[in-house]
Amino acid sequence: MSLLERIEKENDIKNLRTSEMPALAEEIRRFIINNVSKTGGHLASNLGAVELTMALHLCMNLPEDKIIFDVGHQSYTHKILTGRKDDFYRLRQYGGISGFPKTCESESDSFNTGHSSTSISAAMGLAEARDLRGSNEKICAVIGDGSMTGGMVFEALDQLASLKSNLLIVLNDNEMSISQNVGGLSSSLSKFRVGKSYNELKSNVENALLDIPSVGHKVAKGIKKSKDSIKNLFVPGTIFGDMGITYVGPIDGHDIEQMTEIFEDAFKLGRPVIVHVKTVKGKGYKIAERYPEHFHGVGPFDPETGKALRVKSVQTYTDVFAKKLLSLGAKNKNIVAITAAMSRGTGVRPFQKAYPDRAYDVGIAEQHALTFAAGLAKGGFIPIVAIYSSFLQRGYDQLLHDVALQKLHVIIMIDRSGIVGEDGETHMGIYDTSYLRSIPGLTILAPKGAKELEDAMDYAVSCDGPVCIKYPKGAAYTGLDDKQFQFIEGKSEVINFSSQIGEERCESLAIFAVGSMVQTATEVRDKMKEEYGYEPELINVRFINPIDSDRIRETIQNFENVAVIEESVRRGSVGEAIAYEMAVSGDQTTRFHHYCIKSETLQHGSVKKLREEQGLDADSIYKDIIEKIKK
Repeated sequence: MSLLERIEKENDIKNLRTSEMPALAEEIRRFIINNVSKTGGHLASNLGAVELTMALHLCMNLPEDKIIFDVGHQSYTHKILTGRKDDFYRLRQYGGISGFPKTCESESDSFNTGHSSTSISAAMGLAEARDLRGSNEKICAVIGDGSMTGGMVFEALDQLASLKSNLLIVLNDNEMSISQNVGGLSSSLSKFRVGKSYNELKSNVENALLDIPSVGHKVAKGIKKSKDSIKNLFVPGTIFGDMGITYVGPIDGHDIEQMTEIFEDAFKLGRPVIVHVKTVKGKGYKIAERYPEHFHGVGPFDPETGKALRVKSVQTYTDVFAKKLLSLGAKNKNIVAITAAMSRGTGVRPFQKAYPDRAYDVGIAEQHALTFAAGLAKGGFIPIVAIYSSFLQRGYDQLLHDVALQKLHVIIMIDRSGIVGEDGETHMGIYDTSYLRSIPGLTILAPKGAKELEDAMDYAVSCDGPVCIKYPKGAAYTGLDDKQFQFIEGKSEVINFSSQIGEERCESLAIFAVGSMVQTATEVRDKMKEEYGYEPELINVRFINPIDSDRIRETIQNFENVAVIEESVRRGSVGEAIAYEMAVSGDQTTRFHHYCIKSETLQHGSVKKLREEQGLDADSIYKDIIEKIKK
């Protein structure tokens, strides 16, 4: 029996001998590589956190004790050690386990994560709740060096020093060079600083000095200042020390025995402690160690070669954006690009390489990115901010307060709009229409395909105020590239007029389609034409804001049935806007059919499967429309 087979539930790892831990770590790595090679997932970050997670499980008792993984990219080992290894063949698949911590999946997942820089705040809340209850469970936040760039982390750290009870924060440093010294001196100092003898001695000496009349306080203060100055010569992390937080490290993040010892000592201190561990992203898989960014998130691949099994053969919307950004940058020196730690994912990387002085990666700081862009726009430049839909949510206030209310010329390219897929509910871009439509003066575009995305970017550059352009993940649609109409503010595009407009309205149909759903709507149209000889009118909404009220009113006068197809939640959707226009016009005869995201949240699964589940595939829409029209 392998060591991994002996891990059936949480805390089973404690039944193994210390000498068996390196072998177990190797088995876990092989297990992760083999499974992720089939399902896809976050690979390099998980391989780097194997020993770190094992050490935490050895000194904590789950599920009573709580581990909060920031983002959750590194939680696979935790899932394996808490009885979920047999479900890994369905990792990130519809109906299978999530790639992120999920409280509904296991009691050992103490907090749902998916976005960056939240773990310390959540852990502090759990620690405070523990203290208010009078219980004594251990609480730990695991946060990566990348997540430390998020402003929310520093908001939490600012309050952390006031927390007077036990909380462990593990800083998993696999890239940012906080310190290069992982050697014996730092390790010795780390053990010394969390050791019981040292802390008791320090406390006793300070108390004794303070009892000396007149001079005791000054001597104690002088010794402490001298001690801190000497310590700062050898020990990094003074930023934490200056904030009143005990810092330990850096230590070797692949030495299970050392980490376990330090974690156990840190938990005994009764105050917040940050333990800085140095890990290697992609550890144990040479290809991932060499190309950690590429293997951060991957699709199915050959574990022997690392080569993707699904070779990209078509251009994506991100590719279209990347090429157009380069073209615009070459023509206009006032164009600058901004990304929030996603230069590769958003397609900003080629522009960054070509024009390094006009490209800015601000780290995981979406709020800062938008206000920084506002400042650039105020200074006469045209900032293009590329950001994922689910991450733009974090900058809502800045978009409203700093960009829109000042009517600044900032262009926000919203990648991953709509159903995203295997990353699940925290990464879905199904809310952007709803949260953006309420912002005053904000132009929102949803191009139907590749060519229209390019044209939308040209239009956005020519505008004066703020513009958002939203587009989905995946292959760019080119089916209607030959049908391109000039962009006119607030005007939709009629792709084809109905074949039966006249006095007879019975069973007539017009379809309003939004962005990526234009492709689906054309499939619905073609099915109707083929089976019924009737071609419904197809309208590309194009402008989500301002919406084309004139077109809507004209359409409801001519058609018995109006359908709206969009990949957004219902509340605040384009469908609601069109229904409102119908209501205020006094129309009481047109039948309204709305195809959108029916659920308030979407679990993980392929885009195809999730669209079918929501009734947003062409077959489902076609069958439903025909049935309703017949009724």
